[in-house]
This record gives sequence, C-alpha cells and structure tokens, in this order.
Amino acid sequence: MRPGDGDVASVVDELTRRGFSEDFRVVDGRLQAVATGERFRPEDLMIREFYRFEGISDPDDMAIVYGIETTSGARGTVVDAFGVYSDPVLSAVLRDVPMPESVSAPRSEAVRRR
Repeated sequence: MRPGDGDVASVVDELTRRGFSEDFRVVDGRLQAVATGERFRPEDLMIREFYRFEGISDPDDMAIVYGIETTSGARGTVVDAFGVYSDPVLSAVLRDVPMPESVSAPRSEAVRRR
C-alpha cells in the first residue's frame, strides 16, 4: 500500500512504518514532538510528504496528513483538517515550514482525493 491509497489512519500507519514515527502537536507556536517534548521552529522542519483527503459527503473526512522531518533527524506526522475546519495555529506554523521542490512542484501527484 502506498500512502494516499486509503483513509487518514492507513496513511498515518504507512508513514509510521516508513519511519515517520513521532507524533507532533503545536505548543506555543512551535511543533512539539509528543514523545520527547522537544520543540521545533519552522526553520528546523521540512515537510517531506503530504496527503489531502476531501470528504465528498462528510466534511469530517477533510484532512491533510503531513510527513515531517526535523533538522535533528526526528520524523513524524501531524494531521490537520482543511478549509473552515483547519486549526489556525497549526496552519500558521506549517505556512513557514519549507517543502522541497520535489514535494511542492508536482502537487497534483501529492494530493490524494477521497
């Protein structure tokens, strides 16, 4: 299975299997690794992959799964809704996180619609 072939949970599971094992959350305007408590500024992060799910009949299915890598080598995921349901604090943090051209250029391939 490739990420994007299933639902949000299966994508998170696949990314975890591939080494994105840390869970991130926003604390005081930075992403924090849940397991270690380490906090990262946007410039210490890189979005390596993302998968967007569009809930055609259920807005609860509208989500984006981000595969993130830190400059210290930690890799993990964070999930956000998108549109009116997105977390504005998480969106503000991720807006400043760089994404390599290999991820951002072929967005049509990286975006998975469900």
